[in-house]
Amino acid sequence: MPVTYTYPYLQYGGVWTTSQATDAVASGTWAVPPVPKLFSWGGNSAGQLGQGNTTNLSSPKQIGTETTWSKISISSFSLAIKTDGTLWSWGTNGQGQLGLGNTTYYSSPKQVGALTTWLNVSASRYASSYAIKTDGTLWAWGNNYAGQLGLSNQTLYSSPKQVGSLTNWSSVSGGYGAVGAVKTDGTLWMWGGNGNGQLGTGNTTYYSSPKQVGALTTWYSVSIDGQSTLAIKTDGTLWSWGQNVSFGALGLGNQTNYSSPKQVGILTNWSKASAGQYVGFAIKTDGTIWSWGKNNSGQLGLGNVTYYSSPKQIGSLTNWNFVKSGSSYCVAIKTDGTLWSWGTNGQGQLGLGNTTYYSSPKQVGTLTSWTTVTASFSSSVLGIALN
Repeated sequence: MPVTYTYPYLQYGGVWTTSQATDAVASGTWAVPPVPKLFSWGGNSAGQLGQGNTTNLSSPKQIGTETTWSKISISSFSLAIKTDGTLWSWGTNGQGQLGLGNTTYYSSPKQVGALTTWLNVSASRYASSYAIKTDGTLWAWGNNYAGQLGLSNQTLYSSPKQVGSLTNWSSVSGGYGAVGAVKTDGTLWMWGGNGNGQLGTGNTTYYSSPKQVGALTTWYSVSIDGQSTLAIKTDGTLWSWGQNVSFGALGLGNQTNYSSPKQVGILTNWSKASAGQYVGFAIKTDGTIWSWGKNNSGQLGLGNVTYYSSPKQIGSLTNWNFVKSGSSYCVAIKTDGTLWSWGTNGQGQLGLGNTTYYSSPKQVGTLTSWTTVTASFSSSVLGIALN
């Protein structure tokens, strides 16, 4: 009789049930239950890699010995949630973005409070932090110069503050002084800086509290970085708005800014999207991966440095599962659990053991158990792999 285990299985964003874990062990797929280890690499000027130092790394290195990591997000600082629901942070902290009640930098993980009810987390590009609890409440802290904490003011906070009183927040994405979030009812909300219309509210007005984007209840996900926003609806359509001048980062075939959502093409099979610095990436339900926008460092993964203002397919493979754009580079995971990267690499952020630029996807190591990865504008990367 095989031993039974209950363990979070993160590869497809779900849960590995007791029976699934039992079957995996019994079949020999895993000699022991797989455990999620946290790895980091790339730029480390503020200790954001969590290695207890400020040394850059050009290949993945495990953070500590803990094997209970669940959700991660990185900027010039890092936020992470463990499987027990605790929240941890490290890296730069000049604006209190670590949520520790101070502005002290830390180069190794520190627990934020004592709660065990944290569910999702987002470290924004400009020193602001966001998190959702299991009860559906939304929390924010750190820099607040543009009202991006959603607290109806511009006050800096060095510990988590609840945004309103609602309990139906589902996901959150922090960008460059702006943030977007989706509720469980399918409505989309945005707030903060809006100089290029990145809030999608039809204007360039800043808002210090959440504002609904239109009246639709069919939004599935949102991604904001830089000053451009990408979002997917439940019908599989892809939408974009915000900054688009010079690079075509909205994927609309032009270089015009838009302050309200515009559909990217007419397809209805988009499943995931990641907005980056003047670029966009998206994966379709058929497993193909697409990119557009700025490409001076080969960050679009197309084997060249040509700019494109509409989506172009990267290669011909149909097994891409997850993508995250950094600053002029990208990381992605395939359905076979392998990790891939491309683009600029001056601080080793591609994880390939060198600082060579690549304009097409290159496999990072040989592991086939990567479950999630996140990249920052500051050339730092976090990833979780099952070992």
